[in-house]
Amino acid sequence: MFDNFRVGDKAVYPAHGVAEVLGIESREVSGSKQTFYMLKLMDSEHRIMIPLSKAMSVGLRQVIAEEEVPQVFGLLKAKPQRLTRQNWNRRYRGYLEKLKTGSVFDVAEVLRDLCLLRNEKPLSFGEKRLLDTARVLLVEEISVATNGSQDDIACELEAIFPMPLEGSRSPDEESADESGGDSQAQPG
Repeated sequence: MFDNFRVGDKAVYPAHGVAEVLGIESREVSGSKQTFYMLKLMDSEHRIMIPLSKAMSVGLRQVIAEEEVPQVFGLLKAKPQRLTRQNWNRRYRGYLEKLKTGSVFDVAEVLRDLCLLRNEKPLSFGEKRLLDTARVLLVEEISVATNGSQDDIACELEAIFPMPLEGSRSPDEESADESGGDSQAQPG
């Protein structure tokens, strides 16, 4: 993992997104002098101070190389081994942990799995928030990696995972109708 950033570099701060290194400053904290990366998140005016000594342990890393972007899109298009059948709370915790790793591939997995899950059943409020967070994190990093526009990247993701139509039913519900079964949606 790379941990030597310079002023002007872009870095990924796990679960927060891409940030620009504004400076490297020394400050006295609790009686001891420490050196910090001064970061500004790209999507907001939030500023973050990360001690240089903790940069690796908090997962601060470089933006992926442009050559890695096709791998990310490949992961998004790949079928997962199997979608989890856990309750929403356990799924939520698992997805949250993946976002916290800071790995672009983990973020892509969360996005893919939640997009596929929302086609099967409604997502919980927390899962919807995680889906939005994963989308924002991925769009940000890929746009920086490719020097592309965030709108173009968002459109590419939308092409892979179109929004389900309101009132649409899952394939299970449709097959229940065809077989004469009960068409009422079961709680998930």
